[in-house]
Amino acid sequence: MNQTLAIQEVIEKIDDAVKREDYKDPDAALALLQSIKADLHCFHEAGIDFKVVVDSLDDSIYITDREGRVMYVNPAHKKNTNIEPEEVLGRLTSDIVREGTLFTGGSTLDVIKEKKKIFRLSTVQKKDPPEVGYTVGVPIFDRNGELTQVVVSSRPILSLQALHEDYGRFLSEIDRTKDQQHVTIHKNAKSPSMSADRLIGASYSLKKISDIIALAAPTDATVLITGESGVGKEVIADEIYRNSDRSDQTFIKVNCASIPANLLESELFGYERGAFSGANSGGKPGLFEMASGGTLLLDEIGDMPMDLQVKLLRAIQDKKITRVGGTKPIQLDIRFIAATNSDLKKKIAEGTFRQDLFYRLNVIPINIPPLRERINDIDALTDHFIDVFAEKHHRRLTLSEKNREVFRAYHWPGNVRELENVVEYLTICASGSDHVDEETLRGILDISQSDNPATGTGTLAQSVENYEKNLIETVLKNSKSLRDAGARLGVNASTISRKIKQYGIDYPGTK
Repeated sequence: MNQTLAIQEVIEKIDDAVKREDYKDPDAALALLQSIKADLHCFHEAGIDFKVVVDSLDDSIYITDREGRVMYVNPAHKKNTNIEPEEVLGRLTSDIVREGTLFTGGSTLDVIKEKKKIFRLSTVQKKDPPEVGYTVGVPIFDRNGELTQVVVSSRPILSLQALHEDYGRFLSEIDRTKDQQHVTIHKNAKSPSMSADRLIGASYSLKKISDIIALAAPTDATVLITGESGVGKEVIADEIYRNSDRSDQTFIKVNCASIPANLLESELFGYERGAFSGANSGGKPGLFEMASGGTLLLDEIGDMPMDLQVKLLRAIQDKKITRVGGTKPIQLDIRFIAATNSDLKKKIAEGTFRQDLFYRLNVIPINIPPLRERINDIDALTDHFIDVFAEKHHRRLTLSEKNREVFRAYHWPGNVRELENVVEYLTICASGSDHVDEETLRGILDISQSDNPATGTGTLAQSVENYEKNLIETVLKNSKSLRDAGARLGVNASTISRKIKQYGIDYPGTK
């Protein structure tokens, strides 16, 4: 019913009642008022855009037809699960669950089977690590009692902590699991849980980073590490800690993106007795207090809520914090390191990150270039991971020079983390030969037979430029100087120098 039709029907009903003089009969008047009230409710309902309402919910909404074919998911579904709408829309839920790559469990299939409201757990496999959520599936029936649709709402299990009466119980649960998911605590640089990885590679950019670490690590200056996902930001943070004067003190790593926003403040700053229902009777120190005297890494700092950014800025400036529900300032002695894969300047322009906090964090900036710009690091990293997984799996992987050429030409969208995963896969599935089969390598890297790994698709000009860039990088790696590289390629040294600047090639003395 649209609004115009609703208004017209109410007016017509009143006119008819007046003509019949129903308003003079108390029973008829009461019936008229009740009827008009119902019509006005319909009119009010007609003015609600229910899609806008559902699209604005924090809960994930997942709607299927009677067969379980996905008809709709709201924006929160993508935000909470990392699953793109096009990965599920139009597909049968039974197929999605059976494949097990997006999610498993859930209530849709049981609702279709039992024709009633169902509560079930679901595991989102696309999260890293996989995340458990709770789902509520509700059947929708037509006038004949036939099932027409299934509506499922869901949330990550940790969001239940927002429920006041269960707050204490879920805080205990997050304490039990946080070492795995949100927080890593190293007692000192020799801690068994401390990563053994070091800076590995021969690129000029990595050498510059090493030089910065050597100068900055012994100080207490705040460091901001930026770079794409998988480039090794945590490895850089570890190196700063190892080479600092606080290497014998606690090093706490916090993933700001993986802790629910409503819990992040109490996790960082702690809370006092009685701060909320279910709080520990004696209160609880936060991660800032636990890190005092040592080092604190705030990973994914770009995802920190705006209201907490203010408190973080104050904590860094004043070296003091106040627990949730408390009034007494607590003195801190912390070396801060922050890391993010976000473009913080863009976030500042969008109004989602404070400019004053950015400047407070960006005292010693370290930007890690993506692996595709550090071709000289690929061989060293590959050899390192071959050694790591040979010891882990008791198998030795051998790569031919042609295999390595493919590695050097590939664009590595997942950066060092992707390279690590590929080497482990090959160690397990393709070891025992003097090279890796080309078809296997192309399959794992998702390169078609006709594609050049470095170019993929694009215009002829783009393909030529990519080929030229990769050729120059390969020759430079095996040359003693620009003059030597030019002689190998049949051009003079000035041409090589110009091409290095044109393509942004990582080479000493050209930055």
